[in-house]
Amino acid sequence: MSRLDELRVAGMLLTRLPMGRVARKVPIGATGWAWPVIGALVGLIAGLSAGVAGDLPEIAAGAVAVAIGLLVTGAMHEDGLADCADGFGGGATRSRKLEIMRDSRLGSYGAAALCLALVAKAALIGAAGDAALAWLIATGAASRGFLPLMQALMPQARAEGLGARAAGTGRDGIAVAAIIGAVALAVVPGGLGALALLAVVQGAVAMLARRQIGGVSGDVLGAAQVLGEIAALAVLAG
Repeated sequence: MSRLDELRVAGMLLTRLPMGRVARKVPIGATGWAWPVIGALVGLIAGLSAGVAGDLPEIAAGAVAVAIGLLVTGAMHEDGLADCADGFGGGATRSRKLEIMRDSRLGSYGAAALCLALVAKAALIGAAGDAALAWLIATGAASRGFLPLMQALMPQARAEGLGARAAGTGRDGIAVAAIIGAVALAVVPGGLGALALLAVVQGAVAMLARRQIGGVSGDVLGAAQVLGEIAALAVLAG
């Protein structure tokens, strides 16, 4: 029951899907192990939608899958990417960058990053054809599986906020999340190369965030998820 509650809270955190009732109070930090499981579920739903739209032109089928994925997650990861692009690109100081990232308005850097990411993902999903379902399940899991590890290795940019509240994942949870994510992608043909690039990209996002704002935040985790998934899809499509 405890693990089921953690899984449900992870689903409530990362998606807009109904997850049922939770029997006890669950700290967000305790849900990290389940993030790749929820990521696989998001990938499953998006991949099935790509299959339903398979008679459309490739880019259109990919766009349908992306749109369904955005509906399922509430675009929370993409919002993080846009906020990071605006903050890192528009702020001159750490405090100013963090202030911009809190602003709900979308700036030119954020809009450009968001458009490029969505177009790239739609094109890569469209190019996957019948493999889209497997690719999206695998990359959905892997791109979320390393986020608890990122939180553990990097300082928090803010003392409050979603990222800080989710930073308490224990060592067991971090290991479980990373293993689930890595195995999910490694078993796909070409998955080892995709896994390697995903790790490099997410590591680069973490290091950039540390230089720009002193550490990671919820927005940085969102950016890492989006960019890591696109990188993995690009290798699989190559």
